[in-house]
Amino acid sequence: MQFDKPIEELRGYRPDRTEPGDFDGFWAKTLAGARTEDLSASFTPTEALLATVEVYDVGFRGFAGQPVRGWLLLPRHRGGRLPCVVEYIGYGGGRGLAHQRLLWSAAGYAHLVMDTRGQGSSGWSGVTADPGAAGEPQVPGFLTRGIGDPAGYYYRRLFTDAVRAVEAARSHPSVDPAKVAVHGVSQGGGMALAVAGLVPDLAGALIDVPFLCHYRRATEITNASPYAELVRYCKAHRDQVEQVFATLSYFDGVNFAARAQAPALFSTALMDDVCPPSTVFAAYNHYAGRSKDIAVWPYNGHEGGEAFQQQRQLRFCRELFG
Repeated sequence: MQFDKPIEELRGYRPDRTEPGDFDGFWAKTLAGARTEDLSASFTPTEALLATVEVYDVGFRGFAGQPVRGWLLLPRHRGGRLPCVVEYIGYGGGRGLAHQRLLWSAAGYAHLVMDTRGQGSSGWSGVTADPGAAGEPQVPGFLTRGIGDPAGYYYRRLFTDAVRAVEAARSHPSVDPAKVAVHGVSQGGGMALAVAGLVPDLAGALIDVPFLCHYRRATEITNASPYAELVRYCKAHRDQVEQVFATLSYFDGVNFAARAQAPALFSTALMDDVCPPSTVFAAYNHYAGRSKDIAVWPYNGHEGGEAFQQQRQLRFCRELFG
C-alpha cells in the first residue's frame, strides 16, 4: 500500500537539514587523505566470452590506499573516447560477473562497475575486502559498522571508494573524462548521490530509489531492513541514539544533495517500504542542480521502475552526452 505522504505533499516535502558544521572539512580531509596514495588504476583484459564487448578486471586504490576491484566494459567497436557510466551496487551485493551488466556498453558507453568493500554475499558476488572494519559492536549488516564515530564509519570508506572509482574511470584512455555520469539503485543510488555532492564536475547522476537518505525519518516510518538495523542498534544502545544520528549526518544523502550540481534523474516508488518515498523526495527537493527530474512509480515497491526506468535513463544519457 502507499503508506507514506500523499504525492502532492511529497512533491513539496523539503525538511530542514541536520548538518554538522565541519561537514565540508570532514570530506575534504577524507578525500585528500585518500589521494595521498597513488590511484594505481589497472585494467586487465578478461575473457568474458562476449563478442561485442571488451571486459577488463579493474583494480584501484580507495580509502586509505586499500584495494578495490571492479569491471570495465567497453563496446568492442568504438571510435575515440567514450562517455562513461560509473555504477554502484545495491546493499549486500558486489560486482558480480561481467556479463550480468551489459546495458550501458550495449548503448555505446564505457561502463565501470565498482565492487563494494565487504559486501557481495547476497545477489551479486563480490571480491573486495573491508580491512578498515572497526571492532565495535554492530547489528549484522553494514549500516551500523563503526557508527559510534564518523571517522570509523563504514560508509566513510565506501563513499571514498566511490569517488576514487570516478577517478579510475577517467584515467582510462577510452573514457572521455568530461563525460562521466554516476548511477546506482538503492544503496548504489545513495552512493551516486554522495558522489554527486563530492565530485563537482560530473556530467550527470542517475539516482534510483536511493538508500542512505533522511535516516531519522526512515527509522520512524518503516520496519524494513536495512533501516531496521539502525532501529535494532538504537534499541540495544539506548544511550547512544543521538550519537548515532550525529554520525549519520555526515553521510546523509540530503546533505550531499544540497551540494550537487550535475544534471540528475531520480526515481522513487510510492509502495517502497525499504527506501520510503519521503526520504527520496527529501533528497530530491534539496538537490541543488538546476536540471533535475524524478520518475514516480505509484504501484511499485523497492524494485522501482526497473526496465521502464532504464528506458528513461537511456534517453536521459542520449540527451546528456549527445
